[in-house]
Amino acid sequence: MLASVMFCSKIIMEVLPNIHLLGMFVMAYTLVFRKKALIIIYLYVMLNGAYAGVSLWWVPYLYIWTVLWAVTMLLPRNMPKRVKCVVYPTVCCIHGLSFGTLYAPAQALMFGLNFQQTIAWIMAGLPWDLVHGIGNIFAGMLVFPLSELLNKLLKKQHID
Repeated sequence: MLASVMFCSKIIMEVLPNIHLLGMFVMAYTLVFRKKALIIIYLYVMLNGAYAGVSLWWVPYLYIWTVLWAVTMLLPRNMPKRVKCVVYPTVCCIHGLSFGTLYAPAQALMFGLNFQQTIAWIMAGLPWDLVHGIGNIFAGMLVFPLSELLNKLLKKQHID
């Protein structure tokens, strides 16, 4: 169900190029479900591939979201709330800004790009990465409230 929420949010927000809630969902799910969040993330990746077609553009999705998951896993769990409200959007933003750079190794391998061509590919995508990063700052502001809500719902489910 949570992977479906990610997928539907992506489809709904496709009218806005490079602006979506995926980073927010990856971080929130990771904060709540930890290692089990990988199941949700990869179900989302599979849904995306099934819907849009498994093609070369899809291959980097097999690792790009895992990078954000891993960084989120490394964040201290006992940060004060005020710190979380700054750190989570910042991490989400950095992931958006670095999306093209993270995507580049797959592009280089699949299309035989040398180092200079890979750097040129990254540079050409920087304006879109900037849009992605800015969108992720705002989406990242929802990480803390969503993770808190999910935790409360899980606790309530265990009590009932």
